[in-house]
Amino acid sequence: MKAIGYQTPSSIEQETSLVDIRLEKPVATGKDLLVKVHAVSVNPADTKIRAMVPPPADSWGVLGFDASGVVEAVGPETSQFCVGDEVYYSGSVARPGTNSEFHLVDERIVGKKPTSLSHPEAAALPLTTLTAWEALFDRLDVNRPTVQGSKLILVIGGAGGVGSIAIQLLRARTDMTIIATASRPETEDWVRELGAHHVINHREPLAPQIEALGLGAPGFVFSTNQTHKHLPDIAELIAPQGRFSMTDELEPFESRPFVMKAVSLHFELMFTRSLFATADMDEQGKLLNQVATLVDSGKIRTTLTDIAGQINATNLRKVHAQIETGSARGKVVLEGF
Repeated sequence: MKAIGYQTPSSIEQETSLVDIRLEKPVATGKDLLVKVHAVSVNPADTKIRAMVPPPADSWGVLGFDASGVVEAVGPETSQFCVGDEVYYSGSVARPGTNSEFHLVDERIVGKKPTSLSHPEAAALPLTTLTAWEALFDRLDVNRPTVQGSKLILVIGGAGGVGSIAIQLLRARTDMTIIATASRPETEDWVRELGAHHVINHREPLAPQIEALGLGAPGFVFSTNQTHKHLPDIAELIAPQGRFSMTDELEPFESRPFVMKAVSLHFELMFTRSLFATADMDEQGKLLNQVATLVDSGKIRTTLTDIAGQINATNLRKVHAQIETGSARGKVVLEGF
């Protein structure tokens, strides 16, 4: 089968950073589905792994998490899907990725593709949607009020993949007032179109902009990128006893301002359930099915902004380079082999 792989971590400028290869077609066993991949999207996680993580010795590393496709075969322990079903999902960080013609994935983290979406439109959603949903409704528990600012949330990085779906989920499932950050006219327009009530610039100090809105201190902050740059501002602007979730890692930081406000910090990684095979691993499949219902009822739209051609090494290198600029809006997808 066709695939795109790498053998040595490197910068995307090198032609060997991602190359077209051929691999044996895998076989579905246990709870696995064998999916014929129709479309994939690219996430920052792909670029970070390619640049820093070597694959096992004498083997190819195949990247990619998001996919939309059709079930080709099912393992003997599966029960949720049949051959021919259209599915969408984000795979496991511990297994080969979706940048291949056929892909194995545990059925517990798979959802049925929204019927109203094409494969590229569906492929844009899984990883970012799982991340946003878990952060908002599991970690921050936004439907459980905080003492102050319980109806007010700040989403940092509102135009990125996670921010773009987080805004929509908040509008579809809560009555909260949403403040999102963006830094260019086109991204400001994008986050307003998705449902943000107010937009501020994350290239400027955040706390004064929040104060100028006259809405009070938000009880919730969800940071989707470059959190380390915003920590002092977040500590200043968040309400006492507020809740703060982030999707990126932090270097050692000054915790005292958060301690003084008794702010709870919640790290979010949507790979945790599949990586550790947690008892609630099947929640991700259920969640994707709920999102499919929201999409098909018109309450949520795809965050796809560009189809960058076929799934091959040349196009994938271009998309990796674009993602690494940190200026992407929504999600970029590749379609077909």
